[in-house]
Amino acid sequence: MTARTADLTIAAVPSSAVPPLAGPAFDRRLLPMFGILGFAAGLPFYMFSTVLALRLQAHGVALVVIGFFAWVQLLPTAKFLWAPLVDRYDVPGFGRYWGKRRGWMLLSQLGIFGSMVAMALTASDGDLWVTAWFAVLLAFWTTTLEVAADAWRIELGPTPETQGPIAAANQWGYRSAMVAAGSGALILADMGGWSGAYLAIAAAAFVPFPLIAATRADGAHGGGRAVALLTGAAASVVILGLFALIVAALGYALLSAGAWAGIDGGTNVTPYVLGLCMLPFVAMALALPRIRRAPPTSRLRASAAIGPYVDFFWRYDRGAIVLLAFVSLYRMGDVLALNLSKPMIRGLGYSLTQIGLADSYIALGAGIVGVTTGGWMVTRWPQAWTLVVGAVFAAFGNFGFVWLAHQPATELWLYLATGADQFGNGMAGAVFVVYLSMLVNPRFPGAQYAFLSGFAFLLPRLLAGAGGGMVLAIGYDGFFLLSGVVSLAALAFVPVLGRIRAKDDA
Repeated sequence: MTARTADLTIAAVPSSAVPPLAGPAFDRRLLPMFGILGFAAGLPFYMFSTVLALRLQAHGVALVVIGFFAWVQLLPTAKFLWAPLVDRYDVPGFGRYWGKRRGWMLLSQLGIFGSMVAMALTASDGDLWVTAWFAVLLAFWTTTLEVAADAWRIELGPTPETQGPIAAANQWGYRSAMVAAGSGALILADMGGWSGAYLAIAAAAFVPFPLIAATRADGAHGGGRAVALLTGAAASVVILGLFALIVAALGYALLSAGAWAGIDGGTNVTPYVLGLCMLPFVAMALALPRIRRAPPTSRLRASAAIGPYVDFFWRYDRGAIVLLAFVSLYRMGDVLALNLSKPMIRGLGYSLTQIGLADSYIALGAGIVGVTTGGWMVTRWPQAWTLVVGAVFAAFGNFGFVWLAHQPATELWLYLATGADQFGNGMAGAVFVVYLSMLVNPRFPGAQYAFLSGFAFLLPRLLAGAGGGMVLAIGYDGFFLLSGVVSLAALAFVPVLGRIRAKDDA
């Protein structure tokens, strides 16, 4: 870490306390691969978030119910539940030839493709529980792909200087894919319907699979590429089918419980959601005293399932709760705006094609400039300054939607609002990825990054599910003003962050 990034920077685990990283040293020739991985994860995201919200709106689904669908995005916040499995186990067939990380990526790609085809075949949304089922499957496999890619990224780049280029490449790919999915899907839906749009994006999402499969084997393995592909594909069919059945059973139980509790499209769930948001912080505060006293040999710290997460709290002590409160607020505005910005814009009189065009070259250009600026900042500025600048620009992106709502429905104003939003989100996203990566203990890259990045979006996505009710109560103006102000509130933590230091492993 350079002197320029040392001010107000969270101290990582000293290198003397961590065994050498597994895997090769960072090679800049891998940057295109991380761009491809970002592309592979970004394509599906809009299809179970923004695009799905517009699809439901087109089919007459109530705004409050559309808000409920934002809870599908809660799944990525819970990725710490299965991230240890991704860190520990290989995918049969794929893992033996390509290694643990790429093996999981290949399995996830198949899951993404299958889930999106299923959403295309049920695009009439006649049964909303079926729509939710396939959206959850798509979110799960998209998230699993991110877990595997993030672990590989952190293994290869354990310092801010190496993380900056990797994170920027990953974000370029991710945002390019989100633009391709968002704009392309909307234009295709306007031309030929939602089924064709989902099938087209599913085909595009499958492109990285052969590219990853074409990479070299991870060491010397017998059987060859063809055998690995066949055995991996067969194992994947079994895994994907079993998981789909499990999700269906859990979804049925959850919907039955909701119906029993009287929750429907007219229920104001905001007070209950706010109470639920406090539970993780209460649980962490209660568990912290025991974690602080735990020796290295304790079952808490040695457990393969929860050890990586206990390690985070043990190293940062009371500061862990401060860190998690900060990261919960930092991207709040982006997440709250994601699902409801497009229905608001549609309600202003813009067509799907106009929204799609704004989400293409305007969003892509602004997002890439934002990501590039953020990636440049983290390699040259103190970390505290990068966090502040990123949050300010992201908040202004939200305020731009308030401004847009009071302008004539012309494409120029839509382009300006979209560009401001994507520039701010791109900058804040690049800064945030590097910040979270530096909090991670390199001994547990996949699990700890999954926990931190998942928890960072838990509170925002819980509240996003109640967004439809908020809009009914305070209007779109109040909603987008509130979301921007909450993001700026995270900056109150910045002076405190620099005094938090991680303990050495013991």
